[in-house]
Amino acid sequence: MSQRQVEAIRGSRRLIALGAIAAIALGGLVSPAWAAAGVAPVEPIYLLGIPVDFILFALTLLGVAIFHHHTLQVALTGLAAITAYKLAFTGFKFGVGLTGLGLHLQHEWVILANLFCLLMGFALLSRHFERSRVPDEMPAFLPDGWKGGFALLVVVFVLSSFLDNIAAALIGGTMARHVFRGKVHIGYLAAIVAASNAGGSGSVVGDTTTTMMWIDGVSPLVVIEAYVAASVALVIFGIPAAMQQHRHSPILKDAPRGVKIEWTRVAIVAIILVAAILANVVANLRFPALLDAIPVIGLAVCAAILATALLRRPDWEVMPETFKGTIFLLALVTSASMMPVETLPAAAWQTALGLGFVSAVFDNIPLTALALKQGGYDWGFLAYAVGFGGSMIWFGSSAGVALANMYPEAKSVGLWLRHGWHVAIAYVIGFFVMLAVLGWNADVEHRKRVDLPSAPPFGNSVATNFDATSGMSPRLL
Repeated sequence: MSQRQVEAIRGSRRLIALGAIAAIALGGLVSPAWAAAGVAPVEPIYLLGIPVDFILFALTLLGVAIFHHHTLQVALTGLAAITAYKLAFTGFKFGVGLTGLGLHLQHEWVILANLFCLLMGFALLSRHFERSRVPDEMPAFLPDGWKGGFALLVVVFVLSSFLDNIAAALIGGTMARHVFRGKVHIGYLAAIVAASNAGGSGSVVGDTTTTMMWIDGVSPLVVIEAYVAASVALVIFGIPAAMQQHRHSPILKDAPRGVKIEWTRVAIVAIILVAAILANVVANLRFPALLDAIPVIGLAVCAAILATALLRRPDWEVMPETFKGTIFLLALVTSASMMPVETLPAAAWQTALGLGFVSAVFDNIPLTALALKQGGYDWGFLAYAVGFGGSMIWFGSSAGVALANMYPEAKSVGLWLRHGWHVAIAYVIGFFVMLAVLGWNADVEHRKRVDLPSAPPFGNSVATNFDATSGMSPRLL
């Protein structure tokens, strides 16, 4: 092993340790005494009718789009500017000054810690999957021509219906790297992210937002209606993307000879994924209150990676670069959580359609929590909109950031929009096909049902899992 590899391993371990320490520190940062001392924040300051908070956030996103070779520095600078502004002028949701900041971070730390663990952990999972040699065998199972590229997107779509969308996107990106000889078109990368997000939009275990709806009393049979729009969208963006990829680098017609699949690594991938699924389902069904206290899903993934390290050494060398991408996303999510969003427009299909575009640049977790608080939505439409909408820009979803860590050339908003044009078109067409087929069926009684003592499907947990003003998610996928 070279000195560079040794240093990379040591550095990645330090980064993981630092992240774990930071997560624990955030969790215990604020004592109950601080909470009692918090005071209400002042009203936002407006400039030309727009809160200054949003102007600073918009400038951050613009900076990410323009300086795409320095996205981490831009995101951290934007977070620092927003934090300094709120410390000096408006305060935070739970108070002003350092006390308000501490309370805000305590409120958000589970989401941030989960994201950190999942992005870092699934990067290692994708390397296990790649070194298992399964991707090398994929040409034997995929059709030739552009149809093979489309079939691969369908695989990602299906995987995301029961896996985390980050894992589905990384598995799809790994397979694409092998079957397309390492030459993957940016339009096809956008399609992989879109397939992973669309696949989870109709499953209550496939996406953060749909699980939030499930816990808040929305039936899985209502959420699954999102697949009407998602399936149409898959065809609309999948075929053009597959053709783009075929012109860029056609799929391998045959698998290389003599490939031997390493089943131990396949088993490791399965163990990590099963750990994430079981932690998600069991915690939501039996211990929902625990999801507000610790990052259950992320810790399960980390534990599975460490346990299976005894069988095969993880590829720690990918950690430093993955860490940078992860901190970039956490900076954007933290900045978005500080925005003064307390209400949404009246529930209607037009609002749901607009939320899809908003979720491309704004964290969809608080948007979903606000919609559940407000009530009156058709939850299938909302699940599709906030789940799929983030695919329009590479940093609009955690799956997009994870895949961009694997393919740095994708970290360009201009190239993503130029070559991934079919994603936004597919979103709109899928939405209106669903509207034409199913119609808008507003659940106007949702808040009344949830507020009844007998309403929560899991004991009395639902009443406490969503704070009336916070936009807090119970867990993160």
